[in-house]
Amino acid sequence: MVVSIGALAQNAIRVGNAAPQFAAPATDGSYYDLASMRGRVVVLTFWSTKCAICRSEIPKLNGFISKFDESAVVFLAPTLETDAKLEGFLRANPFNAHILPNSFGLLLQYADRDRDGNLDMGFPAYFVIDQKGNLAYRSSGWDRTNELYSKITRLVSVD
Repeated sequence: MVVSIGALAQNAIRVGNAAPQFAAPATDGSYYDLASMRGRVVVLTFWSTKCAICRSEIPKLNGFISKFDESAVVFLAPTLETDAKLEGFLRANPFNAHILPNSFGLLLQYADRDRDGNLDMGFPAYFVIDQKGNLAYRSSGWDRTNELYSKITRLVSVD
């Protein structure tokens, strides 16, 4: 199947558009699906234990995750790694978000694609979904947590 570059661009997830639906289990045994979280802000932080920037951002994220009530904001942290790989890392490096292991399918839904159709997503990657299920913010890379915090705060105060 051949897909034109224009079609790929149209499939990119843009701020203001509906966020792709997902359902995924967390390491704590809970289950998260976007449809059931409507009415709350959902923050997705794609990360990896192998990513130095991701590891450096975890304490910053932990610092403000506790400032939001989960009835208003849900923090999810999809990763491609398995429960077994995460267990030791999380014991030594607590991450207060709900960890979603084995999240390749979720990554496929949220990653951009280059002109050849290859996945294109830098880690950490942040996606904020508003109370109506629309993408309100997206960013990736180092030192984005202040901007992320400001966006979440604005969305929660509007509600």
